[in-house]
Amino acid sequence: MKEKIISDAITYIKNVFSNDTTGHDFYHSLRVYKTATYIAEKEDANLFIVQLSALLHDVDDYKLEFGNSELKNTRSFLGANNMSKTEIDIICDIISQVSFKGISSYVPSTLEGKIVQDADRLDSIGAIGIARTFAYGGSIGRAIYLPEIKPKKFTNMDEYKYYVGTTINHFYEKLLQIKSGMNTEEGKKLALQRHVFMEEFLKEFFCEWDCKNELSKRYFKYER
Repeated sequence: MKEKIISDAITYIKNVFSNDTTGHDFYHSLRVYKTATYIAEKEDANLFIVQLSALLHDVDDYKLEFGNSELKNTRSFLGANNMSKTEIDIICDIISQVSFKGISSYVPSTLEGKIVQDADRLDSIGAIGIARTFAYGGSIGRAIYLPEIKPKKFTNMDEYKYYVGTTINHFYEKLLQIKSGMNTEEGKKLALQRHVFMEEFLKEFFCEWDCKNELSKRYFKYER
């Protein structure tokens, strides 16, 4: 029974995200599911609740055109699969607590919620996170980098939600903060490695931007 619901959830999100090019695609949710499963097994959490919450965590995301703040898509899928009201409420509570709100880090109230939040955040950093950040930035018309625009500190959710800014600034506004907000010990270990990778990427980015890289120096000298 549980295996079938998980299988159906995978098929469901594959259909939901079939045309996504924002970085919130099917494979993002699948990676979150796999990472959450790995952490849940180490933390001795309720694996079934973690897996379903991870698979469905984006089907009502406000950033996506089909998102719904009342989690209607999540509730509809779970109800159609004969999940109990208690289970549906637990999963919806987890999903509602997962997202980064741009102001302060919200700590989920359950171990399962903490695990899903960690897994989702891990997919926002490191090599995959960098790729997803530029994909999403492009999808909303965000410039790669504009030196005159500085990173912003947000004071409320709407300010964060509707702000465009630049993709490079997004690293400082969100991604570099993620490491310090991880919940589980395993999540913290995985986040550290990915955080260091992002720092190295940014160093290289600014080196190339300012033409301090030896290859860049030779290239621009040749062009002039």
